[in-house]
Amino acid sequence: MLIATFGGRAALHLAQSEYGARVARAAKLLKHWLPVLGWMLLIAIASTDLMSAEHTSRLIRPFLRLCFPDISPATVATVQIGLRKAAHLAEYAVLALLLRRALVLPAGRVRWGLAFGIVVVCFCYASLDEFHQSFVASRTGAAADVLIDTFGALFGLAAYELLAVASRPRLHSERLRS
Repeated sequence: MLIATFGGRAALHLAQSEYGARVARAAKLLKHWLPVLGWMLLIAIASTDLMSAEHTSRLIRPFLRLCFPDISPATVATVQIGLRKAAHLAEYAVLALLLRRALVLPAGRVRWGLAFGIVVVCFCYASLDEFHQSFVASRTGAAADVLIDTFGALFGLAAYELLAVASRPRLHSERLRS
């Protein structure tokens, strides 16, 4: 239809612009979703034997003994557990923020349905992650870790929104009321 109306050049230009638009959409999708998929891959890798307590203790224990030569084995074990749980919290806070970014939510404008959806996705991925760990000989799947991961997602989203609201420039009239 365009070829008959405008000739071959117009049709070629239209085809090129449609191709360019498709490439731009694909690039935008990759820009937003590749970090999410990459982070999920890192979480999956961390669920293998590579990041088991046995392997991470080889780094944590010597570091703690270097900093605190008189530290007891019980304290080392407690610190190691605390660090591992903090890592759970942090990795799912990051995942929630990457999902938020992928959905292109403007800062300080909470869409509760999307925020809830992000937390549900993180909960489901955490559940899948712990299920996977139950099949790894050096790991154990734990429901408590799913709760920590989900709290990490909630914490990440809440902290971001609070910081976004706090750093948003206020109107002059709002400053006078404060």
